[in-house]
Amino acid sequence: MSLTGGRAYSILELDGFVLSAPYARDGWSQGADSSMKLPRHAEIWLVPYLKDRLRKIARPNKPKRAWVAITDHYEPHGMGVSLETALGRVGRWRDQWPRIAGDAPRDAAGQRPQYSFFYPQEEYRRDLVDGIAEIVRLGVGDVEVHLHHDNEQRDSFVRKVIEYCGRLTGDHGLLRQQGGRTVFGFIHGNWALDNSRPDGKACGLNGEIALLRDLGCYADFTMPSLPSATQGHVVNQVYWCTNNPDNRPKSFDRGIEATAGGGRRGDLLMVTGPVGVRFGGRLVPRVETGEIAGYDMPTPSRVRQWFDLAPTIGDDLFLKLYTHGAPERNLEPLLGGGLSNLFLWLAEEADRRGIEVHWATAWQMYQAADALIQGVKPVAGCSAAVAIDSQ
Repeated sequence: MSLTGGRAYSILELDGFVLSAPYARDGWSQGADSSMKLPRHAEIWLVPYLKDRLRKIARPNKPKRAWVAITDHYEPHGMGVSLETALGRVGRWRDQWPRIAGDAPRDAAGQRPQYSFFYPQEEYRRDLVDGIAEIVRLGVGDVEVHLHHDNEQRDSFVRKVIEYCGRLTGDHGLLRQQGGRTVFGFIHGNWALDNSRPDGKACGLNGEIALLRDLGCYADFTMPSLPSATQGHVVNQVYWCTNNPDNRPKSFDRGIEATAGGGRRGDLLMVTGPVGVRFGGRLVPRVETGEIAGYDMPTPSRVRQWFDLAPTIGDDLFLKLYTHGAPERNLEPLLGGGLSNLFLWLAEEADRRGIEVHWATAWQMYQAADALIQGVKPVAGCSAAVAIDSQ
């Protein structure tokens, strides 16, 4: 596939690199003719990304509000550590994150920064979740559902989710009730949502989208999953996906964009993070996915790009970032200044663009999106909404 001429080339130049340059790392390969090859699995996402860039560059109205959420694939036992180490990791977050949030800029509603811990079902221990629940009670965090599984069966999946949500709700006072049932946000471990790996590993469960809908999932926050082949064709959108009628895998691969006043258009709302191409003074471009990690910390230039790439619904922008914040390789830089800088730069960039910024949990981000989809304007903390046409 050639992208070296015409409109596509001009869009790529805006993101800071030229296709004829030779690259060889960060997922970009170099051929024998010394011309640049596309990044891994670019056949899935690159053309949709270019179309989205053109659309956003040409849009007549710029966003007025930004909802910012950090979704942490929070795995205290990550890398096979002992219980003692896992408890120490949770303790560090419990002690330091509330102080960081308290010192950070408040949002337009006066709310402190928020942090969403997507805690894995298979790592559940009451003492570990108790530590995170303390953060939630301080008003600077929330807990949602994360799950790794393999060769899963329908009945066992249903049982796992019901039992786990029951523990989080009954034993810890987490999650929430809506319409008479417990609801939750979801991140699939190993990014293999709806059995989307080509080899069928790390899931095995077809029809997962419909099951999540029926079990009370209000939105999925798994994407983007680059450079994995599990990535869907839809990028930089909040969109509706519908379970494939024959239960084929990867039902989220296509969908219908969520729009202001557009109503529900599928089984499950997909809240995706930014996808783009970042140059940043390097010879080799890097695929941007909104990940915050020790090896790729936030910078003012990344923050600017996130605002350019993030999905929008009407006049509202939805910036979902992600991390794996439990292991020390990320914990240390995040708690040691990375998060403080992040919220400062986010607030400064929003101010520079004249955008009203709102710090949000995953749940609050969903509430804001849901209000807009229903044709109403979200208000402070997303705890209520007022009609858009009354503003």
